[in-house]
Amino acid sequence: MWAFSSSSSNSTSEAPPPAATEADEPQNEGSKLRTFISILRKFIGVADLASVRFSLPSQLLEPTPNLEYWNYLDSPNAFVAIGTADDPVDRMLEVLRFWFTKDLKYAKGKPCKPYNSCLGEFFRCNWETEDDAPRIDTRALRPNGSPPGSSSPSTKSAELAVKRGLGSGDARGSSTVSVSQSATNPTKPVRVSYLTEQTSHHPPVSAFYISCPEKGIHAKGFDQITAKFTGTSIKVMPGEHNLGIFITVERRDHETYQLTHPAAHLGGILRGALSVSVGDMAYITCPETKLKTILRYYDDGWLGRSTNKVEGIIFRYDPENDDKQKISDVPEEEILVRLGGAWKEKIVFTLGPKPVDSHPPEYQITIIDIAPLTVAPKVLPPPEQQLPNESLQLWSEVTKAILSKQYSRATTVKQELEETQREKARERERKGETWKPVFFEQATDKAGKPSLTEKGREVLNRAQKGEWSMEGILP
Repeated sequence: MWAFSSSSSNSTSEAPPPAATEADEPQNEGSKLRTFISILRKFIGVADLASVRFSLPSQLLEPTPNLEYWNYLDSPNAFVAIGTADDPVDRMLEVLRFWFTKDLKYAKGKPCKPYNSCLGEFFRCNWETEDDAPRIDTRALRPNGSPPGSSSPSTKSAELAVKRGLGSGDARGSSTVSVSQSATNPTKPVRVSYLTEQTSHHPPVSAFYISCPEKGIHAKGFDQITAKFTGTSIKVMPGEHNLGIFITVERRDHETYQLTHPAAHLGGILRGALSVSVGDMAYITCPETKLKTILRYYDDGWLGRSTNKVEGIIFRYDPENDDKQKISDVPEEEILVRLGGAWKEKIVFTLGPKPVDSHPPEYQITIIDIAPLTVAPKVLPPPEQQLPNESLQLWSEVTKAILSKQYSRATTVKQELEETQREKARERERKGETWKPVFFEQATDKAGKPSLTEKGREVLNRAQKGEWSMEGILP
């Protein structure tokens, strides 16, 4: 799979060393980029690049397994805060706050290519996060506590707004913000556990599950992408099994939010300077609260420069007749909240139907400021308690070779791993066997919602206790 990310994503792998050729000779970044682009050009006309699964030379790879790389907990404190607010609109704003943090490493980084995942490969980890996200409570901004959009907030109530974005005024960059300074619990750490498994090879699909029982919240979904050339760029889109992230807030009567991914574009292939932009629609829906968010991303501005602009609205919708797909489809009087800004920088929101820019600055409330944030570190199982098909173990020799600049050895080990996978596939075909995931009930699912097996549940239960032993789960 492709990843749009920084080479220093605060994951377990170190940043990649200076590039070299397969003969382990020095190679500058410009030469490395030219090699990468020349390989991409060979696939012009291919319908789906993601399904080709071509193998790049090791010096062009991010020394990180794909399953470790693709997760949405770059700022886990934003995740554990979902469901805190009593008001449904405020809870949707909490989901949006998480949404704009989930790809922090992509917003700040550059295109790169992790290792392709192997069938049956899995990855697990924890995050220990502070429960320090200030509460979102917009009721103080509404006249007499009325619903958003009923009228403009008074000057007095607007003065209650705290215009701090995520990380603003905080050297750690760990506080999320909105309209109230009161944090739910600024000192007690909360544990979030994560499990993902490569469940399909053709097409390449992985299932994931995020669990935080202390806060009564979990998320799940399938990760799959398709990619194709569109003239001078590569368009990366969700695959047919990737219907987004499904977040369930158990303490709010199990209300579930579906967050769909927009398409992204990898540009600069012809001019030799790769860049990432987003120009598509994204949706967040919650049938239980009957609230929907439409986000519109803009990829190009004046003279083709990327603006990273995004605008959005929150409104009430009919889950049985979800026919509004564009912001312009929604009557102005039905709009409860407006959002706007640059998704790589800062996002603000205002109450009511009027465009964000029409409000004076004191009414534009910062929901997130990306600039000062850093990616949260993971808590990993000790190496001696990881299994051979666990991502960090499976790819450990390739990673060691890349980090020590032994690119010829890295390529050899990688090719051996790939050939082993092909041989296993041939053996299953000879025996007429069908692959079955270990930790998830199904390899893919039309509803986009993977279910854990008993073994998957036990892995997450142990992770929540800080236990990494796989004894009794797998040999």
